Amino acid sequence: MKKLTLFIIFLSVVVGLIGYYYYHRNVYSKDILKLEILGPSEADLLQEVKYVVKYKNNGDVRLEDPELIFELPANTILTEGDSLRIIKESEELGGAIYPGEEKTFTFTARLMGQEGEIKELKAFLSYRPKNLKAHYSSQTSFSTVIKRAALSFDFDLPSKIESGKNLQFQLNYFSNVEYPLSDLRILIDYPTGFEFIDSTPKFLEKNEWELELLNKAEGGRIEISGKLTGQVGEEKVFRAKIGSWQGGEFILLKEVTKGVTIMKPALYITQQINNNPKLIANPGDLLHYEIFFKNIGEEYLTDMFLLATLTGPAFDFVTLQAPEGDFTAGENSIIWDWRRVKDLQILPPHSEGKVEFWVKLKDEWEGNGADAGPQIKTTVFLSQVKEEFVNKINSKLVISQLGYFNDEAFGNSGPLPPEVGRITSYTIAWQVKNYHNDMKNVKVKAVLPANVSLTGKIFPSEQADKLTFDLQSREIVWNIGDLLANQEVSLSDNSLYFQLSFLAQEEFRGESPELIGPATIFGEDQWTGETVQTSDLAISTALPDDPSISGEQGKVK
Repeated sequence: MKKLTLFIIFLSVVVGLIGYYYYHRNVYSKDILKLEILGPSEADLLQEVKYVVKYKNNGDVRLEDPELIFELPANTILTEGDSLRIIKESEELGGAIYPGEEKTFTFTARLMGQEGEIKELKAFLSYRPKNLKAHYSSQTSFSTVIKRAALSFDFDLPSKIESGKNLQFQLNYFSNVEYPLSDLRILIDYPTGFEFIDSTPKFLEKNEWELELLNKAEGGRIEISGKLTGQVGEEKVFRAKIGSWQGGEFILLKEVTKGVTIMKPALYITQQINNNPKLIANPGDLLHYEIFFKNIGEEYLTDMFLLATLTGPAFDFVTLQAPEGDFTAGENSIIWDWRRVKDLQILPPHSEGKVEFWVKLKDEWEGNGADAGPQIKTTVFLSQVKEEFVNKINSKLVISQLGYFNDEAFGNSGPLPPEVGRITSYTIAWQVKNYHNDMKNVKVKAVLPANVSLTGKIFPSEQADKLTFDLQSREIVWNIGDLLANQEVSLSDNSLYFQLSFLAQEEFRGESPELIGPATIFGEDQWTGETVQTSDLAISTALPDDPSISGEQGKVK
């Protein structure tokens, strides 16, 4: 019995050793196969990118019946083929992957999505190790971030409006994407209180528009008219999206929001300047003041006097004229009494009278006279009543439009002088300066002639998203945004250089034709609420700003 027990123990050990040997002989770890995807971690919208799928057999066992699957993100545009799931079957992989064997496959695609969106790619490799029936699968993934979408999309919308007023605004778009954008749609979410009236171009729905194919350096605008109502101080937010329909799905490319505040109507019922009860003055203006006083009671008012004190460094008191009043220079005050003004002698109930004077504003002065911005104030005393009237002074916005052939931004080409039937490129520079008050929604606009077009070259590149161009109106728009008072736009922030191509025509022979029309800059003065605008002259091929170009070099031959 003891011998039998020992024999069974010995036999169990032998069987265990044999099983252990065959188990380790046939076991296989899928970590032996290295599978990876190589590609860029960042890419621009629809930029052509290449991905490399690489595998290597680091073991000593042949891997049979291999199959490679490469999956691209949804909505990717392929340069070859029509499937986002690419399969390389066993025959294409050589039927087997031998020990030490390494292979790579390259795939080219264009990623579609919005800025900051992460696109994930996946690869799967299935196989069967030699002498095993079991199939194994290795997999890996790789992510690319859409860093920049060179697509301008912006509201041209006032920041304030009175409730119940008609509202007309634009939605501008411009593409500097290297690849054509197709099947585009624009969707707008209106705030409560907005009543849609009409749009140009016509809409699919009141909040949806279909766009034509958009190539590089092309753009357009949607003009919308409606009516907005709301409570004073309430903010109404407009939202818009631009995207592409791909396979029945809306792919968002860019989204923009803009708020509009409902403001209280400003009414001046006792004073007006230059026939305007809410005048916003400009430096150097001659102001005609009329101060009205109305008896709203039921009793006669008699033997009154009226005192008006003027406050503000912008006043040029040397120019002040008050025919029926007496001016005190040291106190900057004018007084009218009942002996010289009939309406102050006796004023019946519900009757109105007035006094008037003239004064000019200086062209330049030191200090604003207020913490927030330049203003002029009139303080009026009539019997026991006191009223103050404040009128703000606008900022000064300046645009300089310059043209060059020889520049450091792009390096222009083409014949000089321009020749009929040939193309010459030029560089246009826009530089702006703002004085006195902070500005909002600052834009520069100009119109290109029919024989001039944008090349798509823009410097600095970060400004490219702020440039739009409408093919119908030929209007080019630079959406600068906000400018602080006395802030000069320099190359490091918002100055803009862009290249134009000019096709000389027979009718221009011997002349220096226009490259770009007058440039107009305008914006919303954050101190006065007014829209301030100025213009600079058009630029012709004569290029007066380029010292290297003579007058004859600007004439078409």
